[in-house]
Amino acid sequence: MRLASALFHAASRAMPSVYITRRVPPRGLSLLQQRQMQISQWDSDAPVPQDELMKGVVGKDALFCLLTDKIDKNVIQAAGPQLKVIGTMSVGYEHIDLAECKSRGIIVGYTPDVLTDATAELTVALLLATSRRIVEGAAAVKSGEWSTWAPLWMCGPGLHGATVGVVGLGRIGMATARRLRPFGIQRLIYTGRSEKAEAKEVDAEFVSFEALLQQSDFVIATCPLNEQTKGLFNMKTFSQMKRSAIFINSSRGGVVDQDDLYTALNTRLIGAAGLDVTVPEPLPPSHPLLSLANCVVLPHIGSANNETRNTMSALTAQNIIAAVDGKALPAQLTLP
Repeated sequence: MRLASALFHAASRAMPSVYITRRVPPRGLSLLQQRQMQISQWDSDAPVPQDELMKGVVGKDALFCLLTDKIDKNVIQAAGPQLKVIGTMSVGYEHIDLAECKSRGIIVGYTPDVLTDATAELTVALLLATSRRIVEGAAAVKSGEWSTWAPLWMCGPGLHGATVGVVGLGRIGMATARRLRPFGIQRLIYTGRSEKAEAKEVDAEFVSFEALLQQSDFVIATCPLNEQTKGLFNMKTFSQMKRSAIFINSSRGGVVDQDDLYTALNTRLIGAAGLDVTVPEPLPPSHPLLSLANCVVLPHIGSANNETRNTMSALTAQNIIAAVDGKALPAQLTLP
């Protein structure tokens, strides 16, 4: 019996362990279970408190995290020297201390491409909801404000014949552009670090950032958050837009100075805005942006369809399993 017990505990210790920071879609969890990993999980839809995260990662070989988790140097150090891999169920990775990971030889996996179509769909939906005042209209029905059909009531700009500017024509920007073409837009322009050959597919014209701001009826931000784009949309840039312009952000909340956006919307410097991302997340109900009729804010649901979230969960698990087994990751982040 003692020998059997010792063998059991030795086998248990040999099983790689993973800490999961949230309830996640079942496909990823199933893959980890099939690999016979020891799973510890914060069993809640709410974010794990930082002190619980610090305790939960101790001794683990892998960490399965989300964009909302702060994986800083303290968390990585708390895990211990055996930590091999951090798998984040996100495209973004600014929540992870990449320098610390690199110094410790920790592999980082992420989920690019998976959420492209879902986020592009949401971007177009947010654009339409904002420009056609759908949220306002639905609220008017519920409140009893809707009394009769009126020629000027709830009017907003349409896409047909419009100029649409995309800031950051990457995967999501391209997917969004493809979906906008059938609406009959007159002109599609984009800006970024350089011209992109794939832009020909959607007949998009490369212009300067200033020209895009000045000429666009709709300005869509699908750029990554980095030192160059942080606070890119501010009073200076809003002042260069048309007074009727509609601004859409489905990238990262940090690319916008939200105080400046509030001022621009409140003074009608620009026409309206639609946001799926904010700083912070969640945005407090008392935030000034939520008081504006010409601002639609969604709770970061760009990737929120069942198949996409399950695929993200599965890819995160596959990255973790590959790392602990010493194999190439399906989606490994190249550390700077």
